[in-house]
Amino acid sequence: MKNVTDSFVSFGHWPYAGSFGFNTDILATNPINLSVVIGVLIFFGKGVLSDLLDNRKQKILNSIRNSEELRGGAIDQLEKARARLRKVEMEADQFRVNGYSEIEREKLNLINSTYKTLEQLENYKNETIQFEQQRALNQVRQRVFQQALQGALGTLNSCLNNELHLRTINVNIGMFGAIKTKEITD
Repeated sequence: MKNVTDSFVSFGHWPYAGSFGFNTDILATNPINLSVVIGVLIFFGKGVLSDLLDNRKQKILNSIRNSEELRGGAIDQLEKARARLRKVEMEADQFRVNGYSEIEREKLNLINSTYKTLEQLENYKNETIQFEQQRALNQVRQRVFQQALQGALGTLNSCLNNELHLRTINVNIGMFGAIKTKEITD
């Protein structure tokens, strides 16, 4: 260790003026060179380094502030979106409830209208059956009447002779004349 401290204090190892040479003593030259370089760097680079560090610190702080602002904005947007989601979910539930009740109401209306339509069809059916029965009865009566009339005419024609026929016509004309005179006098 004594050699290291001696190299700093004594100039015995320094070459003479006017000569040029390399000092091969690494332990003597490196600490001196390093301390000079570090001293120059600290003296001249202190301001630049502190400015660089301050700029970097400001950039980091600005990035953090921007990130916090963006985070706050994102949280606000998230809360707004959640509120909208809750509102839409409540509206959807309301629509669902209203939809179910509307479906039930429409179902009941459809069932009621179907029953009414069936009742009307049943009434129309009964009316049609009654009408057809009445028409069939009328047709049967008309046929029976026609057959009875034909039978009576056949019997009359077979029983009547010309003299009886003329007497019936004269009686009918007399009755018709009496009715006419009565109508004229009234």
